[in-house]
Amino acid sequence: MLTYVPVPLSRVQLGRALPVDIRNPDGRLLLRRGQVLQSEAHRDMLSSHQACMTETDAQAWQRALDRQMRNMRLKGMDMNVIAQLPMPEEILDTDYLEGSAVEGSWLDLQEILRGLLYQGAQASTPLPRLQGLEQKALKLLSADTEECLFVLFQALPDLELGYCATHALLSGVVSALTAAKLALPMSSRMLLLRSALVMNIGMARPQDYLARQLKAPSPAQRELISAHPPNSVDILRGFGVQDDEWLNAVHWHHAPNEAKDHTGQIEVVQLLHLADTLVAKMAPRLSRPAMSAFGAAKSLVLEANAQTQQQRVAMASVLGFYPPGTYAQLVNGEVAVVVARGEKATTPHVASLINAKGMPMSAYVYRDTRHADHGVRMPLAASQVNVRVNLERIRRLRQQHGV
Repeated sequence: MLTYVPVPLSRVQLGRALPVDIRNPDGRLLLRRGQVLQSEAHRDMLSSHQACMTETDAQAWQRALDRQMRNMRLKGMDMNVIAQLPMPEEILDTDYLEGSAVEGSWLDLQEILRGLLYQGAQASTPLPRLQGLEQKALKLLSADTEECLFVLFQALPDLELGYCATHALLSGVVSALTAAKLALPMSSRMLLLRSALVMNIGMARPQDYLARQLKAPSPAQRELISAHPPNSVDILRGFGVQDDEWLNAVHWHHAPNEAKDHTGQIEVVQLLHLADTLVAKMAPRLSRPAMSAFGAAKSLVLEANAQTQQQRVAMASVLGFYPPGTYAQLVNGEVAVVVARGEKATTPHVASLINAKGMPMSAYVYRDTRHADHGVRMPLAASQVNVRVNLERIRRLRQQHGV
């Protein structure tokens, strides 16, 4: 039996050929592929008939749009413009792939997620796309946790990448890793990741705008920030989400203390809130510098109470004081990037990038911070390091030193 999903009519251009058959929910053909949406009245007529398409066509059409968005991003186009693109006229045979698989690395996931968050309620086939993102993120996380943290912490200060998606992925990873540290079931870890991906979908564009804004949020922006959890839930319900645990986690992620009367997943909501807050502290804004991971971890523990102490300590332990992808100055004066967590929170594995005289090194040099002369003196913000880090060289260095 065929499954039908709504056609995003608002994103279909007038006068352009449609690449899919348009039907009503019972399967009766309304418009054949290749035919044209002729006018606004024609659009309204199709809307009144609840215009649908097969789920297979919908997924292929969305892949065609994702491919188009990625190509335009590579050409340097602004993401705000790209996210408002109409649905494409052409679907390639390669767009008709089985399942909801997502290919690529963490930055590919970040780009796909950013497009979905920007589209918000207008997103086409969002649930299969979210499922694909979740599955790929879990696969990448289990394959190499250090690289996951390295890539996402490297991406966090780059506001041009789109803060909303980086924040979502890093919050999901941090909360899922903390849940594993606390020996919570896999279902809870997946719920945390799933919830983090979309908790801010109700304000994705404003979230990116606020990160690049020079002044503090206006009263209207503060109101939007306060209203975004229920707005995000409304969007998820519009997607067809009926999972109360998922909806409750998103709804209460800013107010976990108020969630007790509404959900049995208090621990999940609290972890999501802590990760959301922690990542926000470590993210820079044009209006203020980022808090160092060391400072954020310290505040995480110092602000603990009887109800949250175990979770806060576990989250600080998972990241360490110097997470992969962040920077530090060593006792010998060198500037290094953290490549992996160490045995202790204070002894990460690092690669020196800049020598004690302030000159970039021709080759990355591995340093074991357990040794006194290579110990960490202090954390550094990304803005203090004017060297672009090459991930492939980091991979080779980690492989050479078994970290």
